[in-house]
Amino acid sequence: MDSTMIIIAAIVGLAIGFAIAKFLEKGKASKMIASAKKDASQILKEAKLEGESLKKDKILQAKEKFLELKAEHEKVIINKDKKINEAEKRTRDKESQISSELAKNKKLNAQLDEKLRDIEHKRDFYEKKNAELEKLHKSTVQQLEVISGLSADEAKSQLVESLRETAKTDAMGYIQTTVEEAKLTAQQEARKIVINTIQRIGTEEAVENCVSVFNIESDDVKGRIIGREGRNIRALESATGVEIIVDDTPEAIILSCFDSVRREVARLSLHKLVTDGRIHPARIEEIVKKTEKQIEAEIVEIGKRTVIDLGIHGLHPELIKAVGRMKYRSSYGQNLLQHSREVAKLCGVMASELGLNPKIAKRAGLLHDIGKVPNTEAEVETPHAILGMNWAEKYGEKKEVCNAIGAHHDEIEMTTLVSPIVQVCDAISGARPGARRQVLDSYIQRLKDLEEIAFGFGGVQKAYAIQAGRELRVIVESEKVNDEKAAQLSFEISQKIQTDMTYPGQVKVTVIRETRAVNVAK
Repeated sequence: MDSTMIIIAAIVGLAIGFAIAKFLEKGKASKMIASAKKDASQILKEAKLEGESLKKDKILQAKEKFLELKAEHEKVIINKDKKINEAEKRTRDKESQISSELAKNKKLNAQLDEKLRDIEHKRDFYEKKNAELEKLHKSTVQQLEVISGLSADEAKSQLVESLRETAKTDAMGYIQTTVEEAKLTAQQEARKIVINTIQRIGTEEAVENCVSVFNIESDDVKGRIIGREGRNIRALESATGVEIIVDDTPEAIILSCFDSVRREVARLSLHKLVTDGRIHPARIEEIVKKTEKQIEAEIVEIGKRTVIDLGIHGLHPELIKAVGRMKYRSSYGQNLLQHSREVAKLCGVMASELGLNPKIAKRAGLLHDIGKVPNTEAEVETPHAILGMNWAEKYGEKKEVCNAIGAHHDEIEMTTLVSPIVQVCDAISGARPGARRQVLDSYIQRLKDLEEIAFGFGGVQKAYAIQAGRELRVIVESEKVNDEKAAQLSFEISQKIQTDMTYPGQVKVTVIRETRAVNVAK
């Protein structure tokens, strides 16, 4: 019974507690609902206030935008009105200008009509006068025929014959004068062309000789080059055809031969042998053969580079090889390839100045001395100009080039204008100061002799040979030589030069007499 009562009491307690909890929860929910309603009303109130504020702002913005658009529209309308007014003004100006032009045109038309009427009147007057003059001329001619006893045609023929003889005489005199002037002008122009051509070509001076120097690191190498009982040096001389001089010159061996190709073969072979270290007769022969092939290849390469540098195309391979061989030939100390290149450039410049084809002239200038590098001993006896011409004909060169090669030393007759150009340029290249050793020595001596002749006269203070010996400039003492004596001195010096010296061309003697008045301000 007690436990039952306890259980019932617990159940009743739980029911009462649950009822109390429900009541309390219901009261809390009602408070929360009331608070939520209050918050919602506050939010709605604030939202209304904010909406009204935004509405006012938007209305203000719309009004401002409307005012801006209105102002812009008014500005556009004002600009359009201004443009319309300007256009109307221009139109009124044009109308007034057109009106004035129309008035001027009407006035000019009236004047023109008046002038045309005046011209018609004058034409009728002149026609009448012309008819009267014709009648008068006919009557005069008839009277002259009666008086002279000749008809008008006979008198005209006699007059024409007389005028023809007079015109012929005048024409002959004019032609003679023109020819003389042309000769003088031609000489001046020729000199100008030659001088300009020489000045535009700058080349090196001659330094070629018949020996080459092979430098070695020490004199111990000389013994190895000589070999046991001289067998190495004999083998080398026999293989190359070069005389090898091993003397007391320190660290140097002299290679002597007139043929520069053989000298170069010997020099390169020695360099390879010394570098390799194996020096014996069999090795020497092997190296020499390889070097000869190398030199042949270099000759072809030199020929190709030369023709490319000069802008010459279509040259036969054999002619290219001949051009390359000219590098190892010299004439009076002047390298043959350098000489031929120089002549080719001179020919090109001179042909251009004369209005001829510079390519043909360059070609002929480059090939003019190929006969100086013959292939066989039999060809040596043939003059180099004829041999070069035969080669050029054999390898398909043009007639102008062949004739220029054969005629540059007058072995054959010149038939083209290129031939004298090649001859002149060859002479220029060979005779210029410093080109050849013999010419250089004689050139220097000639200049000294010129100056010595001037110093042989009294009153000479200074004397300078200039313009490559073509002018002698003499400065005299003004106290001893007056103006008249200066002219006489110039003549006497020129006569002395003419009688005592041998020289190409002309020598101009210029005597300068200068008077100076010098005072010093203290």
